[in-house]
Amino acid sequence: MAYTRFGIYYLPPASGALAEFGARWLGWDINEGCAVTQPEIPHIAEITRTPRKYGFHGTLKPPFSLAPGRDIIQLQEAVAALALTMPHLALDGLELSRLGRFLALVPQGDTAALAEMAARIQRDLDMFRAPLTEAEIDRRSGGLTARQKANLLTWGYPYVMEDFRFHLTLTDRLTKPQRADAEAALTTLLPDLCRPVTLAEIALVGERADGMFKTLHRYPFSG
Repeated sequence: MAYTRFGIYYLPPASGALAEFGARWLGWDINEGCAVTQPEIPHIAEITRTPRKYGFHGTLKPPFSLAPGRDIIQLQEAVAALALTMPHLALDGLELSRLGRFLALVPQGDTAALAEMAARIQRDLDMFRAPLTEAEIDRRSGGLTARQKANLLTWGYPYVMEDFRFHLTLTDRLTKPQRADAEAALTTLLPDLCRPVTLAEIALVGERADGMFKTLHRYPFSG
C-alpha cells in the first residue's frame, strides 16, 4: 500500500487497556487500520471526526511527505537506528485536560526529558521531510507567534521545540455543552488507564490514500 505522509508517534502498547480505550473512543484502531464501534455517547462521531483519522497517539514528529530522493526503506532504517539510542522514559501518568477548545490527555509531572526526546526525533529525522510549499506555509501561518512561524519554516510545523506540548487528542473543538458531555463520559471511562506510562518505543505511522493513519512498525528503545 502506498502512503502519502509519515509521522513518528507514541502509541500505547497495542494489547493494553489504554490503546483499546483510544481506539473505541475515536472509532479507529490505528494498529489494525480499521474502524471500531464507538461508545453510545451523544454526538461522539461528530466530536471525534478530526482526531479519528490520526488515531489515538501522542505526536513526536508531525506527519510529513518524504523528501525527494528519500524512500520508506531509508526512513524505516533511520527510525530503527534512532530508537536504539534512546532509553525508556517514565511519566507519572496522563490526565484529562482542556487544550483550548478541545480535550486531550496530557502528561503529569516533569516533561523535560520527553520534550528533549521529541526535539531529537524532530532534528534527526528531518532530512526525510519534504519542504512545505508556499501555499502550505500561507495556509498554516495564521494566528502563529513569531517563534511558531519560524518553527513552521524550519521544521514544517509550528508546535515543535520550545512550543512542543505532548498530548493525546480526544476531540475536535467543542462547544460548552459538547465539552460538558465529553468530560462527563471521559471521567467515567478513563480511571486507572493512565498511570503510570512508560515510553519504551516509537512508532512509524503512514497516511493511507483515504486519509486514515495506520501503524507501520514499532521500534523499541535500548532500555
